[in-house]
This record gives sequence, structure tokens and C-alpha cells, in this order.
Amino acid sequence: MPPGEEWQAVSRKLVTVRFIVLGASLVIVTPVAAIGLGFLLGSWAAVLVVVAAVLVAAWNVWLIPRIWRAWGYAERQDDLLVTHGVMFRELTVVPYGRMQFVDVNSGPLDRKFGLATVQLHTASPASDARIPGLRADEAARLRDRLSALGEAKAAGL
Repeated sequence: MPPGEEWQAVSRKLVTVRFIVLGASLVIVTPVAAIGLGFLLGSWAAVLVVVAAVLVAAWNVWLIPRIWRAWGYAERQDDLLVTHGVMFRELTVVPYGRMQFVDVNSGPLDRKFGLATVQLHTASPASDARIPGLRADEAARLRDRLSALGEAKAAGL
């Protein structure tokens, strides 16, 4: 994260949600793929699927916490900074006056853990930004603040 700003992190609960999604995906896909490929190609293919699933799980157990730590946002006077990315870092600067609307989304698992995603929309899709894993109350506060700042800055144009 670039220095000199007061960066806000996303909730640690995002890691738990991502682990649950990973586990559920592997529990559903691995047996189906192992049985299907085992039936078509033989038992060696089933073993290969299980080995691949273990490798995918191990990789994601290592990667998911790093992805969580990479997410951050900073509210400045004229714009919002959003940063993320482990290998390829991305910093998005969204001027308040360019915001058209702000969405707050929350799926069933997110709601269970009290999380939401704030999605910022601008005239240019390239400058849209999202911040996942915010506490629901923080997401609502950020939505209201960004909407108010967006209206105020757009009125000044």
C-alpha cells in the first residue's frame, strides 16, 4: 500500500468465507471428477484428480490470507484509493465527482458472517472499483459517505 495514507483493511472474516467456498467447491467437484474420470480412464485418473485437489487446496490455503492482506482502501479529500493484488498490485483512484452510484452487495455466506462488498460505478468501466469483505455497517457507512461526496463533487462541476 502506498505510504502517507490512512489505509483501512477489510475484515479478517473474508478469509473464513473464502476458505468455506474453497472447501465446498473441492468437496463437490473432487468426487464427481474422480469418479467420472476414474470410470472413463481408470483408477490412475481418479488418483490424479485427488492429488490435483490436494495441491489446489494447499495453494489456496497459502494464497487466501495474502490476498486478504493485500486489500485496502483510503478515503481522501477528493478521491478514494483502493488497492489489491498479491503478485500484480493494483491501485485504483476514484475521484468522488466521477462516481455515478455505489452498490452494496452481500450474498448468503457474506450475510452469515456480517460482510458486504461495496461496488463503485463511474462513467468509465476501467475506473470502477470494488471493496470486498467489509463489515456490513462499515459498507453502509462507506456507501452513504461516498454517495454524499459524489453528489457534492458532481454538483461543483
